Amino acid sequence: MSRRPVFLFPRERRTPRPGGLSSGFTLIELMVAMLLGLVVIAGVVSVFLANQRSYRTNQALGDVQDGSRIAFEMMARDIRDAGLTGCSNNGRVANVLNNGPTGGGTAWWANWNNAVVGFGGTQTDPAVVIGTAEKQRVSGTDSLMLLGGEGSGVSVNVNTEPAATFTINEASTDLQVGDVVIVCDPDHATLMQITSYAGGTITHAASGSPGNCTTDLNFPTVCSSSASYVFATNSQITRLGAADWYIGNNPVVGGRSLYRMDLVNVAGVPTPTAQEMVRDVTDMKITYHQSGNADFAVASAVTNWALVDAVQVNLTLESVDKRAGTDVKPLKRSFTATTTVRNRVK
Repeated sequence: MSRRPVFLFPRERRTPRPGGLSSGFTLIELMVAMLLGLVVIAGVVSVFLANQRSYRTNQALGDVQDGSRIAFEMMARDIRDAGLTGCSNNGRVANVLNNGPTGGGTAWWANWNNAVVGFGGTQTDPAVVIGTAEKQRVSGTDSLMLLGGEGSGVSVNVNTEPAATFTINEASTDLQVGDVVIVCDPDHATLMQITSYAGGTITHAASGSPGNCTTDLNFPTVCSSSASYVFATNSQITRLGAADWYIGNNPVVGGRSLYRMDLVNVAGVPTPTAQEMVRDVTDMKITYHQSGNADFAVASAVTNWALVDAVQVNLTLESVDKRAGTDVKPLKRSFTATTTVRNRVK
């Protein structure tokens, strides 16, 4: 039998290293390479962590600044409109509300004397109690009460008295039964409640909740009066805006928020309702400028609230990210804004 040929391939020839050893990496070389790799990785990680901290800090600072802008914008709107009636009548304001001072009531929002009133950290604010429960005012923080007309309002076509009705020029409005409104002309303004509204006709009868003590809208108010003041054509009617700004407890975030106590019409009954406006506002300090004085003063030093023509608000906010600061704590910043009560500036 014939044998199949066997082919032999030459072996790969390696060039020996000096000393006769085969080529490769020594243990020391491997350790040096690993060390250099660890140094590079440590540098990359360090840069990554630094950039991450910088990003979190910048984001937290942006959140704090955005919160302050929102807070000051909303507060400034209420401050600017404080004392607004819609007409130039030199502060002559009647009030026929049953829960107003003339009617024997004590509701804070029904008292036009509260157009601008502030309360220091230890002073009692009749709009909100100091406590630790949700939406209650935080002890040691200031609060600010403001009243004034809000919205564009409507104009009067005919005021029929003693029928106690106003026919308005607008075909449709957002006014509702139970709304507290201000009706005014160049002579004076009157706070009253709408007891009926249909077909462009507003009625202000001596009824409702809290209701009106009389249908006579004369100035000054006499609840027992049977007379009738007739507002002229094109008199203005605007909804009463009542607000109380304060720092309240917010268990949802485990901290504090800036709240606004607003007057909400609930089934025809004006009801003060607290609404969260900006979260993580931890403190508020307010000072006031009284006409004729050189400096701003705290609430306890104001001698005549009717002369306050500017309000300076200082807010302290902290970041939503509670580890954004350099000390692994919330980032905190304080901001100050000054707003003029435009209805009191001549």
